[in-house]
Amino acid sequence: MAEPINVVVTGAAGQIAYSLLYQLAAGSVFGPEQPINLRLLDIPPMMEVLQGVVMELDDLALNLLREVTPTADPAVAFKDAAAAFLVGAMPRKQGMERKDLLSANVKIFKVQGEALDKFARKDVKVLVVGNPANTNALICSHYAPSIPKENFTAMTRLDQNRAQAALAARLSVQVDRVQNVIIWGNHSSTQYPDAHHALVHLPTGAKPVPEAVNDDAWLNGEFVEKIQKRGAAVIAARKMSSAMSAAKAAGDHMRDWWIGTRPGKWVSMGVVSDGSYGIPKDIVFSFPVTIKDHQFKIVQGLPINEFARAKLNATAKELEEERAEANSVLEQ
Repeated sequence: MAEPINVVVTGAAGQIAYSLLYQLAAGSVFGPEQPINLRLLDIPPMMEVLQGVVMELDDLALNLLREVTPTADPAVAFKDAAAAFLVGAMPRKQGMERKDLLSANVKIFKVQGEALDKFARKDVKVLVVGNPANTNALICSHYAPSIPKENFTAMTRLDQNRAQAALAARLSVQVDRVQNVIIWGNHSSTQYPDAHHALVHLPTGAKPVPEAVNDDAWLNGEFVEKIQKRGAAVIAARKMSSAMSAAKAAGDHMRDWWIGTRPGKWVSMGVVSDGSYGIPKDIVFSFPVTIKDHQFKIVQGLPINEFARAKLNATAKELEEERAEANSVLEQ
């Protein structure tokens, strides 16, 4: 069996982490042959709660889980980390402006970026889950200059999973029969869930989703809006934000990054833009990617129609505004 790897989860006493930790410990993310040491980071007031989480991890009696370290010290958490799930972030509260939210998160992700830079492996894979995830990933990368920018990603897999499930329901097929749905842009209400390049596998064979749905008005209207607003709908119904589905998506994202995507399939990840599809460079933007040997590549050459171009431009503009606001905080 392989040597254990160190895996960091921040906000480890929170709801998303509570659903994520079992996946990690059970081997469903890094594989059934990969032992792990969990490094659980949270703020000092949460240490007592975290001790309860550690008890439960012990009580799982899982052979892949070798060590569990609860800590409020980023230096301890990120030491020799191979993978990091940055779940903890300042949540947006009622009446809070986006700049206020970014200001609070700059402080959090500055500390974590500096700790990654100083203590983690240089090939560490960093997934930012805490919102605003795209810009938090950009901030974190800024403070970890010795780690390649492509090692910092933001989670849009939850949006992809939501879109895939909505299309499967519309087409009355199992969810795994739908593939290559794309989430473009920001993990926000400006994101563009794009089904125009997706396929559905029917008993008669593979078919483009737009052809199978046969309702462009629905694909460009109700479908897009449903996915953009799904997080808010969950909060309205549950009185709390998505946790179980977010944790599943975080596991999906890291598993594909670690193990790779299947031939002919792509997934959506927020990555530092290289200018593909005319997107401004150096914002963290969700693209379709394929992954092999722990390295992702943006899928190139997909036709972008006028409707899609307007959506991509709108979400890119929002990310540029977030970057400018974050930079103004950094300069203070």
